[in-house]
Amino acid sequence: MPKQGEHNKWIALALCILLGYLGLHRFYEGKIATGILWLCTGGLFGIGIVIDAILIVLKPEKY
Repeated sequence: MPKQGEHNKWIALALCILLGYLGLHRFYEGKIATGILWLCTGGLFGIGIVIDAILIVLKPEKY
């Protein structure tokens, strides 16, 4: 069971791939400001979604 503040990277990756244009993975990680930016720009016009997916995969299991 993750402690408060820890997030499962596989859930974040699924949110990024499926609903990245809405910024839900950013909200899940607690990054509210960039979540709003992703929501308003469609995931930074798709480029941010790809970059975020790569960064999420490269992160340690519990971050």
